[in-house]
Amino acid sequence: MVRSLLILTLGVLITAVYVVKIAFLSTFGDKGLFCGRCDVVARTWARRLLRLSDVRVVVEQAENLDTVGSCVIVANHESWFDVFALAGELPLNVKFVGKQELAKIPVFGSTWQACGHVAIDRDDRESAVRSLGSIVERMKRGIVQVVMFPEGTRSADGELQPFKKGPFILAIEAGVPIVPLAIIGSRAIMPKGSYNIGKGEVRVRIGEPISASGMSYVDRDNLKRMSQEAVTELRDS
Repeated sequence: MVRSLLILTLGVLITAVYVVKIAFLSTFGDKGLFCGRCDVVARTWARRLLRLSDVRVVVEQAENLDTVGSCVIVANHESWFDVFALAGELPLNVKFVGKQELAKIPVFGSTWQACGHVAIDRDDRESAVRSLGSIVERMKRGIVQVVMFPEGTRSADGELQPFKKGPFILAIEAGVPIVPLAIIGSRAIMPKGSYNIGKGEVRVRIGEPISASGMSYVDRDNLKRMSQEAVTELRDS
């Protein structure tokens, strides 16, 4: 418990330093270079938290990302370390789509959004639709690769929960592929509801993209089913 308390304390301090750095860059830095700097700072922040916790991340089948442009990456979610693993070691500069509560955290929330990450208010359907629509518009203007956890929350028991429809509607509307991804080992590091932080290895296994080209709104459930099956197979293989 002493180790976990030390990691949590230092983790908060490290996060505060990087949040202040991003806030400074957003206020005084070159606006044209800001997003790129955000990506570098976020990756460095995540890697330092992983190193602090003595957690090693192994990325498998990264070649499945070699030719992908804009996409929606969907992954299982068991721990806060899922975010650190993907932000630190995924070979893409991804943007996360998270719950509205993240945007409400003082200073952190505003800098997180300034870097291009998107908050979704799951209790306000119209607001959620607008947020997803903003991502579609960004994908039309350039390459945007977003990470979404379609279970909606961390799994308490490690079992894959039913996927929600949002990521698949987004992929269909934007005409971009779904990239299924499995995160293995993070629950052993820090399970939901616990502040005890272990050490060890987290594996990130990337599947082949699933095309949403030519699909319409009525295909959303089929795309969701295919994606959940792909994540399950990646996780269990």
